[in-house]
Amino acid sequence: MTTVPLTAAAGATSDARARFDRSFLGHPAGLGWLAFCELWERFSYYGMQALLVLYLSNYLFMPEHIGIVAGMDTLRAMIEHITGSRSTQQLASVVFGLYTGFVYLTPIFGGLLADRVLGRTRTVVIGALLMALGHFLMAIEAALLPALGCLLLGVGCFKGNIAAQVGDLYGPEDKRRASAFQIFMLAVQIAVIAAPIVCGTLGERVGWHWGFGAAGVGMLIGLAVYLAGRRFLPPETAKKVAAERAPSPPSPPIGRRGVMQVLLLVAILPLLMLSIVGNQQFYNAYPLWSQKYMDMAVGGFLVPVTWLQSVDATVSFLTMLGSIAFWRWWATRRREPDEVTKIALGCFVAAGAPALLLIPAMSLEAGGAKISILWTFAYTLVNDIGFANIMPVGLALYSRAAPRGLQGVMIGIYYLHLFFGNMFVGWLAGLLEVLPGSQFWTLHAALVGSAGVAMLLVKLLFGRLLAPQE
Repeated sequence: MTTVPLTAAAGATSDARARFDRSFLGHPAGLGWLAFCELWERFSYYGMQALLVLYLSNYLFMPEHIGIVAGMDTLRAMIEHITGSRSTQQLASVVFGLYTGFVYLTPIFGGLLADRVLGRTRTVVIGALLMALGHFLMAIEAALLPALGCLLLGVGCFKGNIAAQVGDLYGPEDKRRASAFQIFMLAVQIAVIAAPIVCGTLGERVGWHWGFGAAGVGMLIGLAVYLAGRRFLPPETAKKVAAERAPSPPSPPIGRRGVMQVLLLVAILPLLMLSIVGNQQFYNAYPLWSQKYMDMAVGGFLVPVTWLQSVDATVSFLTMLGSIAFWRWWATRRREPDEVTKIALGCFVAAGAPALLLIPAMSLEAGGAKISILWTFAYTLVNDIGFANIMPVGLALYSRAAPRGLQGVMIGIYYLHLFFGNMFVGWLAGLLEVLPGSQFWTLHAALVGSAGVAMLLVKLLFGRLLAPQE
């Protein structure tokens, strides 16, 4: 008679329970707790992000203030050496790009820490505390770099592991996984609607530090939600946690197919990087471009620039709902496309967003007046329809295709495309000073469209390798 370790039995029972649990919108209850926690974490992140490039370019990096920032002389010299520019806007865009890039590098180390040492729950809690500390440190002008460091470490511990816990709620063949990540992303969109309105308004109209403080409070609320829902979360899988409870057999080798899958998932990261440049530029170059060329007065009210991100988030929320409904409807009539195909289709649609900006950009270059704020709605509508089939679908792909025991690490690797993409976007944003707007936005449309073509080639050549095993 074979003896099953108690931990394995408990894990199997939990997995079975998760498969039949449909108490949250047809999904396990744990998805609701994780999504609500992610909502508050993203509120804190996007609240701070909405302010950061404006805070740096309009205040902290101005000549009369930049000397306050500890360690800034060294960083500024490095950036000026690389870019050859002493522009305040270039410096702010590059620092913003570095920060939003490294946000997606640190989850690899957070995944390793959780998978091999602490377990996901402890790692997520540590990450939440570090992020809250970072937000509160932003209230101290001299502490900009330590504050960004705490935020980077905190996101590294938090982001990949909470997404991996979403994936752990489902079995390998559970078709609900992709829609689960779209629901998870819906929580993010709610946060992105609220964060620029709350944090952005406080920062722009009351004081920068009030906005950053509000982001810190949001992170503490997210931590409280996570701890309250712990009993609904998947069991821990870290080796240390299992070893403390009972002896466990060694993890099976991932095999040749698993190695090839890992290599392919790493190889398509540059394509994913290109797929998001139009979306990510909305947080970097777009607010700076809008601040200069867009008429922000609506009915006598001067709209804060940070509110443009709430417009994007509102449209993104609706397009994510529309995407979920569309693919559910499609699945009742035809075979639903796999993740790679969906990503390619998303790229082709998203490329149309920066392409649309050719119209107002050419009008400005011809001597026209400031452009209407309605162009923000046009940009976000097209971009968000495409993005709804890129980011969450990519998460679902990496969660499903990652070999067993490497999900946390592979989701951390997935976020590498955002690391490289945001740094690339930071460099591209500096071209606003040397390229006409029409050329600037055409370049972004071409980059996103080329990613879609390349993803179709990946599907044609390697589709079977990434397909679910029977």
